[in-house]
Amino acid sequence: MSKKAWIIGGVAVVAVIGATIIGRSLAGAPAKDGKTASSAEVITLKVAHTQNYVPYDFVNEKGESDGYEVAVLKAVDEKLANYQFEYTGTSDDDLLIGLESGKYDIGTKGAWYTDERAKKFVIPSEPVGASIIGFTVRKEDEQKYKTIDDFAKNKGKLVPISPQNAQWNVITSYNEKHQDAPIELTAAESFKVADAYAWVLEGRYDAFFDIKLSFEKAVTAEDGPYHQYADKLSWFPYKGIPTYPLIHRDEKGEKFAKEYEKAIKELKEDGTLAKLSQQYFKEDVFSYVDKD
Repeated sequence: MSKKAWIIGGVAVVAVIGATIIGRSLAGAPAKDGKTASSAEVITLKVAHTQNYVPYDFVNEKGESDGYEVAVLKAVDEKLANYQFEYTGTSDDDLLIGLESGKYDIGTKGAWYTDERAKKFVIPSEPVGASIIGFTVRKEDEQKYKTIDDFAKNKGKLVPISPQNAQWNVITSYNEKHQDAPIELTAAESFKVADAYAWVLEGRYDAFFDIKLSFEKAVTAEDGPYHQYADKLSWFPYKGIPTYPLIHRDEKGEKFAKEYEKAIKELKEDGTLAKLSQQYFKEDVFSYVDKD
């Protein structure tokens, strides 16, 4: 064998051995959560989240994506070896438009399920969190209205709700289950929150169907824009409305939704969701879900 042939043959053997070692290394390389995955299989998903909806989704003082829903998605990411997430804080409008166009793969904004959203996006069957909703009433009526049933039986007047608002569906669902004492629903296009609080105080209406977080930030907080009403208004809970990540509707999104559902079930069972809820909300928001 000539020296040239020997050198070429030796290089070929080394290349084969090297390729084998690298291939085994990649195939057996540990991935997130102790799983193994080929680097070629890792899919990057772009996650958009609202940047100032504390504590659901926001950008913290360090400029990092933060919030309860972001933290849950990071935990989901750790469960899924074949996915990695990139986070972007943005406006509500950009999130929805970008999600529909495919600019983003996942959007999280404390979103409730609606038929309209389900037509545009993939909404998984398992929620990421929950939003606690209830009634803002006058302080003087605290004993009269302690539950939604009290409000319905006493024929309380509710501030009008837009039929396009997911809150409309919540009251409609209640009325279907309580046809003997339904809550009267009046449709409205839109109004300012300040008007709703003022209407309740004036006696024009008896309650405003309000999210707990909104009431706490607007009325309870000392720096809230309507804190002047703190000694005149009260709030009581009705139930927790599940919130979901919205996923771009395509084959990749459909596949991811199934993987997300498996991961979120594990996080619920091992107590991660309850722990994160306590961390960000100081309570387990899931304890309010399906509460009648």
